[in-house]
Amino acid sequence: MPGAGERAMVWSHVGLNCADQKTTEDFYTRYFGFTRARVVDLGEAKIVFLRKGDAYLELFAADTGPAGPAQEDGPRAPGRMRHLAFQTDSVDAFLAELGDAAEVTLGPLDFDDFICGWRTVWVRDPDGVIVEVSQGFEDDRSHDKDGA
Repeated sequence: MPGAGERAMVWSHVGLNCADQKTTEDFYTRYFGFTRARVVDLGEAKIVFLRKGDAYLELFAADTGPAGPAQEDGPRAPGRMRHLAFQTDSVDAFLAELGDAAEVTLGPLDFDDFICGWRTVWVRDPDGVIVEVSQGFEDDRSHDKDGA
């Protein structure tokens, strides 16, 4: 438990860009024991969250084209990690503590249309890796477990 004046910070997930989301999902569920936790439908695209214990994988459909420097929420080319992610109880407190130690690349954004209270910011670490910090994400407990 955090001490007085500290906020909780725990491991959240790794975002992966996939040439084929279904193939990647099948691989991680079959060989690593992950299960589908949530699907966020974005219209023309979707994000699939897989979970094993406290570990999540967030699967994105990869954009095609040359890989460039990481922007916004991370690179979108197949085979590149999109971002590291952590959960906190307050994105605002995290940003206040961070100050100008890292560039904000996207956000903070509110995702109340999907989950009430879900809020996220992305920052660039000293090596250029995108790091997502979120508050309020929850699994979709009513999700159809057969993947439909």
